[in-house]
Amino acid sequence: MKDELNYVKRSQRDYSMSLKLQIVSEIEKGNISITQTRKQYGIQSHATVLNWLRKFGNFDWENQNPTQMAKTPEQKIMELEAQVKLLEKQKALLERQAFVADKKAILFDMMIDLAEKEYHIDIRKNSAPEQSATSNKKNNKQ
Repeated sequence: MKDELNYVKRSQRDYSMSLKLQIVSEIEKGNISITQTRKQYGIQSHATVLNWLRKFGNFDWENQNPTQMAKTPEQKIMELEAQVKLLEKQKALLERQAFVADKKAILFDMMIDLAEKEYHIDIRKNSAPEQSATSNKKNNKQ
């Protein structure tokens, strides 16, 4: 007698709503594929997962297009306010970085001036740099 596999027929009601939503979210984020999901959670049918994606997901799996649910004005305002806060934070960070960069440039300029005076050498070059022998050969071949 052959070893029989323990086959248990399940329906979609056997899976909790939270599990369905978690699976849909993970697939839509690209963290896991449908096949991996089936293996990991013991889901027997590919169609079961597709049904959950159609019912609970934000992606049109038949036409392969994201579906945009209409947002209420309040949702739009909240999203825009969050974007404004993020942009304000980014602006403040960039302003601080620019301020530090300006101070560094002034400091480096002062250091070069001091080194030029102390050692009586020209660190800054006022003329175009001379080409090396190898780059002259390359330019002559062209």
